[in-house]
Amino acid sequence: MPVGRDIEIVVAESAEEAARIAAERLAEAVRAGGHVVLTGGTTPKRAYELAADLEQDWSAVELWWGDERCAPADDQRSNFHMARVALIDRVAGKPNATHRMRGELGRDEGALDYERELGSLERFDLLLLGLGPDGHVASLYPDQPTLDVTDRKAIGAEAKLQPWVDRITLTLPMLRAADEVLFLVAGEDKAEAAQRAFAGEPSRSTPGSLVRAVNGRTVAVLDAAAASLL
Repeated sequence: MPVGRDIEIVVAESAEEAARIAAERLAEAVRAGGHVVLTGGTTPKRAYELAADLEQDWSAVELWWGDERCAPADDQRSNFHMARVALIDRVAGKPNATHRMRGELGRDEGALDYERELGSLERFDLLLLGLGPDGHVASLYPDQPTLDVTDRKAIGAEAKLQPWVDRITLTLPMLRAADEVLFLVAGEDKAEAAQRAFAGEPSRSTPGSLVRAVNGRTVAVLDAAAASLL
């Protein structure tokens, strides 16, 4: 397993294999129990489907989200909706709790609501993240003031790409506090961002480069196309 700057890098032959590796790690985390953070995206969706096949009892975990679009829970744009269809509805043992971000409240009230939901929770056991072609993670976009917020767990964010819907997102300190940060990245269009995030120096222009578990483990699982410039 190659090791980059304070990050373990796993390269899979295909997006399907990358999703399977992430699914296996999710299943392990579910069996261990605790707090697991989900993300949006096509490759994570496949990982959720595979994880549901690998482990049907999710009752030992509480599910959280790293970010959400300001849309109703049944909206096709909702990260929660995707995870519900791909994962939650497909397992027999439902999660002990499902803490969705209430995007329908709007970005600011939704963020405050999620901070109340988080309460005294200071860290997650496993945090799954994707990586945008621009290097963004969760809904923390390049060179935005949201990257400087250190006194909040969740904040609102303006949309910087399609779909043009405001977002709710966890902040950098909350992302970094996880025991394990697991990136799942696939596709040639992510190759340049992956190079900057996982092989370059930390930079506000690539938020993915700023997310490393402070007291834990950080792993990036990439397919061959996304890893082609590493």
